[in-house]
Order: sequence, then C-alpha cells, then structure tokens
Amino acid sequence: MSLNLKSLISVLNAKWIGLETDVFIDHVSIDSRSLQNGSQTLFFALAGVNNDAHLFIPDLIKNGVKNFVVHYIPDNCADKANFLIVKNTLHALQEFAGYYRNIFHFPIIGITGSNGKTIVKEWLNFLLSPDYNIIRSPKSYNSQVGVPLSVIAINEKHNLGIFEAGISTVSEMSKLEKIIKPNIGILTSIGSAHDEGFENIVQKIDEKLLLFKDCSVIIYQKNEIVDSCLTQFTAEYMMHPRKLFSWSFKDNSADVFILKKEVENESTVIQYQFKKEVHNLIIPFSDAASVENVISCLLILLYFNYDQETIQNRIEMLYPVRMRLEVKNGINNCSIIDDSYSSDFQSLKIALDFLESQKKKGASKTVILSDIFQSGFTNEELYSKVAQLISDNKINRVIGIGPTISSFADQFENSTMFQNTTDFIEAIESLNFNNETILIKGARSFQFEEIVSLLEEKTHETVLEINLDAISHNYNYFKSKLAPTVKMMVMVKAFGYGNGGLEIAKLLEHHKVDYLGVAFADEGISLKNGGIKLPIMVLNPESTSFPSIIQYQLEPEIYSVKGLNAFLKIAREKNLKDFPIHIKIDTGMHRLGFEENTLDELIQTLKGNSTVRVQSVLSHLATSDDTKHYDFVNKQIALFEKLSSRLINELNINPIRHILNTSGISNFPNAQYNMVRLGIGLYGVSNDPAEQKYLENVGTLKSIISQVRTIPAGDSVGYGRRFMAEKETKIATIPIGYADGIARLWGNEVGFVVIKNQKAKIVGSVCMDMLMVNVTEIDCKEGDSVVIFGESPTVIEMAEALKTIPYEIMTSISQRVKRVFFR
Repeated sequence: MSLNLKSLISVLNAKWIGLETDVFIDHVSIDSRSLQNGSQTLFFALAGVNNDAHLFIPDLIKNGVKNFVVHYIPDNCADKANFLIVKNTLHALQEFAGYYRNIFHFPIIGITGSNGKTIVKEWLNFLLSPDYNIIRSPKSYNSQVGVPLSVIAINEKHNLGIFEAGISTVSEMSKLEKIIKPNIGILTSIGSAHDEGFENIVQKIDEKLLLFKDCSVIIYQKNEIVDSCLTQFTAEYMMHPRKLFSWSFKDNSADVFILKKEVENESTVIQYQFKKEVHNLIIPFSDAASVENVISCLLILLYFNYDQETIQNRIEMLYPVRMRLEVKNGINNCSIIDDSYSSDFQSLKIALDFLESQKKKGASKTVILSDIFQSGFTNEELYSKVAQLISDNKINRVIGIGPTISSFADQFENSTMFQNTTDFIEAIESLNFNNETILIKGARSFQFEEIVSLLEEKTHETVLEINLDAISHNYNYFKSKLAPTVKMMVMVKAFGYGNGGLEIAKLLEHHKVDYLGVAFADEGISLKNGGIKLPIMVLNPESTSFPSIIQYQLEPEIYSVKGLNAFLKIAREKNLKDFPIHIKIDTGMHRLGFEENTLDELIQTLKGNSTVRVQSVLSHLATSDDTKHYDFVNKQIALFEKLSSRLINELNINPIRHILNTSGISNFPNAQYNMVRLGIGLYGVSNDPAEQKYLENVGTLKSIISQVRTIPAGDSVGYGRRFMAEKETKIATIPIGYADGIARLWGNEVGFVVIKNQKAKIVGSVCMDMLMVNVTEIDCKEGDSVVIFGESPTVIEMAEALKTIPYEIMTSISQRVKRVFFR
C-alpha cells in the first residue's frame, strides 16, 4: 500500500488540517498499542461505547504517528500532525477500504452464514494456496471493523481473496458488500446466532444474501427456505449470468447430491454425484459440522475445475481449525478446552462435539458455562435445550456462571451455579478439579480468560512458534514473480534456517515444490526418513557421505573433479545408471565450483559417461542484494551463461540451469533460467525494505516470566554488575539465554523483549539460561508471555543492532528450544 494522504480527502469527504502537503501512507491502524505504528501510518480514531481512540492521539504523536482520521482534534494537537476530519471514523474506515478494494481486480470469494465461516475460509486457503497467492481475513475478522482491516491488507501480489462477513442485524451487510465486492459467494450453515437481531430466519437469510449482489456464482446447501429466499434475491438483483451451485444430502436436484455418508473411526466417507458421475471422498473428520464445511469447500474445488485426484489428496490433509477452541494442559491431570470468548447455542453444540473428540481417556467431562446470548429463544426454551444438550453429551458436571443460567439450575443434573465469575474464583479450590476434560465456554463479558489462567498448567517453557500459513504466503509471493515454466528449489538446510526441517518440507511438498536443498547428507536423510518424496539436492556432500546419498536417493552437488571421480568410483561399484548429479560452476563467489580453466577436464570426464546424469548446472551469486555491486552480478550471470552453454553443447545435454537466490529472484528476473532457489525469503526475511512489507513473519520466539522482583536504587543486576539501578526498578527474569541462541551482545540495554505489547529492555549480561529485563512501567506478573523476537523485535532489527545478518539470528536458536507448528 502506498497512497497519497491528500488524495483521500475526497474519498472520505473529509476536511483537511495538516502540516505536510505530500504524505504517503503505507499502513493503516486502529490500535494505539501496536508497535507497528509509525510515520507512514494512517490511524483511524474509532470511538465506541467503552473506548475513544482520540484520547490516545497525543501519545501516538509522541511515538511518531503523524496522520489521523478523526471526528475531532484533541486539545493541543492541531499543529502537530495531519488530520482528516470526518463525521464518523468507522464509516470513514469502511469508505477507505471500499476505495482500496476497487483498485484490485482479481477474484474474491465472499463467505457468510451463521456457522463455519472462519473454518471454511481457512480450509479454502489451505486447499487453494498451492495455486494462488491468497489474501484472506485474519482469524475471524468478519465484523464492521474486521472486514475493512482485512481488505486493506490486499497488495498487488495477491490473485485471489477469501473474506468472511458476519452480521448481527439488518442494514449491516450492504456496508460489508461494498468493501468485499465478492465474485464468488458461499452461504454456510444458517443457525440461531444473532437471531434477536432479525424478525425471523427469512429476514436473516435475505440480509446475508446481500453480500452476493455481484457474484457470478452462489454456493449453498439446498433447503426450502434458502431456495425461496434465493429465488426472490435473484429476481431483485438480476445479474447475467449468475449460477446457483447447490449441494444436499436429501434433494437429488442439487448440483452435488450426497448419496452416502459413513463415519469410519475419525473420518467420514461420502459418496457424491456431480454431472452424472459418482465419486467417493474421504473427509478427515467425523463431526457433522466439519463434514458440511468440507462439502462447501468441495464445491469451490469443483467450480474451479480441479480433478478428483487433486481434490482427494488435498482434502485428506485438512486440519482442525482452532481459531477459538484451543486445547491446553490443566492442573491436576486435567485438559482445558478454551472457548472463553463466545457463548451462543449453536457454537455450544459444536464445542460439545469437540469436547467429546478431545476427552482424555478415563477422564470425566465438565462444562463451565456462562449465560448464553444470541440464541433467538426465550430463556425458558433456551435453557431447556441447553440442559438436554448437556444430558445428551453425557456431561458429568456443569458449572454455570451468571444470573440467568443460575435461575435455571433445576434443569441441570450435578450442577453448581455462581452469580458471577468472581464468586466462582473465590470457590475454585473447593471444586476439586482432577482428571477432567473441562470445556470453558463463556461470553466475553464474563472474562473467562481468568478461569482459564487459573486452571491452566503453569509450564515455564520457551518455544519457537512456526506459522506455516506465513510460509505458504511467502512461498506464493516469490512464486508469483516467476515465469510459468520456471521451477522452484527451496532451501531447508540448517534445520530449515532454524525453523524446523521436516514439517516445513511436508508443507512444501503440499505446495508442489520442484526441489528441496540441504547442506549435508544427514539433513536429506532425515527428510527421507520422515517420508519426504521430493528430490533433494545436497549442496556440500562429503565423499564419506556418497554411499548414503546413493542409498537414500539424494542428489549431490559436484563442485570439483576430485569429488566427481570419487562419486563415479562408488557409483560404478554399485552399477548405477543415469544417477542425477548437479554441477556447480564458480562464476565469482570463489567458494565452491568448477572454474573456467577446469571445464575441459570436467567435460572429458563426463563425456560418454552413462553412470551419472547431469540433472542441473548451477552457480551462486555473491551480491544479488547489493545495488552497488549489480555490475558484478551481471558479469556472474554472463559467465554462467557462457560456461553452462559450453557444457550443454559439448556434452549434448539438456539440464536444469539455476543461479538466482532469494534476492536474485526479485532483482534479476531476466536470469530465471529453468529454476530458482528460494532461501531466507521463505522464512519472511528480505534484504529489500520495500519488499519486506509483502512478507509475513514465520517464527516467533516466546518465553514466560519466571520471577518478578523490585530492587532499590544502587543495586545491580547480573554478572559483573553491568546494570546499576538509578532508581527503584522492577526486574523480570526470563528463562532463555545464550545457550538457547540469544547473543550476549543483545544484553546490557542493547536489546529488548515485548511483554503486554510493551518493550522491556534487557538489563545486565545475558546469562547461559536466563536474561533479565526492566519492567518498571509494565503491569506484568510471573507466568506472563514474553516475545523474544517475531513481529517485534524482528530478526532484521536484531541483526542490525548486532551488526550481523538475520540468518545468524535464526540459525542460532538452540535445538533445545521446542518448535511448535501451527496454521
């Protein structure tokens, strides 16, 4: 995003009061606590019932934010920043998002319904991401605020969008439709959520269908009410052609008719008819809601003309989406299912299904439940249904919190009721939680996160969280830069640049990467033992590893005549024929490779040789990221062209050629040849600040606070007394140190961590297993989460401060730090 601030005056129908006349915006924010807010941020000061962001503008200005959309200017701020004054800042945010959306013209899938929107969105992203660079709503950003924030994240590299839209009453969807402007519509299950905002279910469906005014296809489950609403909708909003693409378990007139559905262990097998052909599909879930959501995804794949083999292979890899339901270890051998931010009847049914699937062997089942909102029923009807649902799910005990559910205590067996969360917390010790699977489900206003915190097992662990979605995004970003026929090799050496090799390799295999690259044979062997079937090139093969390379069908890079002869000797002993090898040419890096004066001997050795086959010819650029040395890069490319062409002509071969690394992909598109090699860019790091904003952070190193203490002025912290407190200072100790990969140079107030979205400087020396930070201005306690690096500080920021490169920061993280992978 790069927009001129003044150009938005007419878009937002705003009055301009400002200092500068030529300001460009590259970031939009509504969160005053965000560490990403900067001089090119446009901050929309939203005002709600409980918060008015205008109050934070003075502090934002102090922190460098210069551009605001407001409906009033706070005192003493008018001469300190640029202001666009509007009547309503939320409407202005929506208008801005609609204007921004219209800049782009790729297909958009719009999803609405009562249940399953986020899951369908996330699964479609997974299913389609091998073929598209997708922009989608983060988490469940489907509200009047969430939708514009989602759409504003579009950039010119995306070629498919997937956005969800949620509404709670009439006159809301038309605003979201103007922002999303979908071409393809999906209507998921219609349930009771937000029923109180509508006169009846027909009005609710009619309102949701407004999202699809300009859609060329609408995907939905056939039923009498929805079909009737669609008939009226189609007549009112005529668009030609518009396809209604339906599915059904019961109505054989549907485009996709489900003939059979059989649950087998944890999976479901369905048989469906489409265009008079019958197909079977294995769905890796057994609950009804997941199966219905998968069928919605199936129709998208069919509409996009995917073949049946691809559909099956991809759907088999679908995973549970835990955007709101998260399983955690609890105290006293309990398991916690954290659904502490929602409470409606329809989602309770889903949560109870989840509880059943996640219950620990031999454990009893407990539900902690708040008053339920958004049901559409009278209280008598609602709690009668809830009690029946609890009974049907064989829940061992119910703990109700809230005045309404407490008044219906007689409906529930083995129940304990509390008027509020505070009363429950005061009695928690007497409730004797032990060997239970506990579903904690409550409306946001009940602050059930406090209950989760009390019941969750307190483990002092440091983890590196790896976002596989971010890896997919970054891969697709660089893939979009390539000509259609150019192959991609992805480097997963050094334990995937410190992020973890096997899990990332599995994801890349899903994305149909052409090659993987590793540094040493043992890395490739580990991947092969983990089930990876992709071809793997070993960049630095030692002669002692040649037998293992052959045994595991790895492919060695050959960079010297000595190495070639050593490999040929073993290959001949094993009677190999056409075993793939990769010839490295030195074009100026002067690290490894055949130089021009050794080419005669190489050609002579390979001529007429049937033992090996030259699979590729490659070289390595020395300065593809540095504009000062682009002339040298062009000389390298010219020499590679000359020497590789000579090999091809004299050996009469047709190998893959590749010379571009990550920065080369972006900076030298004319040298793509047959393949490129993607390295650190996959992991969210670019040497180009302009490109960096298009990449997503992959790794987040997290720990927790072990201890908090207050020291008086004059006391010191850590070895060598390198930090002396000038005043009373609160110090937090974090269980991570240089044995985990944190450089000692990052200590002594050079570096910082982030706690509660605030920076805490590292004080004193980094120890082997611990570091200490100043938290005097932060309201924190033992057990609170700490971010060592991720979104802030980034590994790029750390590398700049330490006068090194991000590679070193990433690959230094010790193997003793547990890697946690998530989508």
